Amino acid sequence: MAGALIVTAELAPRDLAWLDSLRRANYPAERNQLPAHLTMFRAVPPSAEGEVRRSLARLAAEAPAQASIAGLMDLGGGVAFRIVSADLDAMRRQLAANFHGLLSAQDSGGWRPHVTIQNKVSAKEARVLLTSLEREFRSRALGIAGLGVHRYLGGRWERAETYSFRGR
Repeated sequence: MAGALIVTAELAPRDLAWLDSLRRANYPAERNQLPAHLTMFRAVPPSAEGEVRRSLARLAAEAPAQASIAGLMDLGGGVAFRIVSADLDAMRRQLAANFHGLLSAQDSGGWRPHVTIQNKVSAKEARVLLTSLEREFRSRALGIAGLGVHRYLGGRWERAETYSFRGR
């Protein structure tokens, strides 16, 4: 939905740089319109922007979310890092309750937090990257700097606001 709002957990600069370098190296360049990101909601109606902003500002006033990169995900035609965070899970549940009745079927369903570093490639190409990454994979902390709201512009996103966590 053009103009829809996208809610993200904003990656800390060092982790964003690392994940985005992997994304640029492995995502087909002609299809890679976005930096690495951790999406919490994909299509909140633009009419809810005020409510979204107020909700994110309230959550960001709390302590920073703790998160980790816990594994890899096979997307069939791509690869992602699986993210684990009880803090982000709780925030998402609270936001989902706040946005009840406004969410798409996809956003109302379960959440599988991840950062995609490759997509829209053949299954064979994805398996090669997955196998390569699995050989060296070690779980690690993932810095979450805050929460963000973006506008969907038919492929690209426009950042509307970032709400940094207190103490960041």
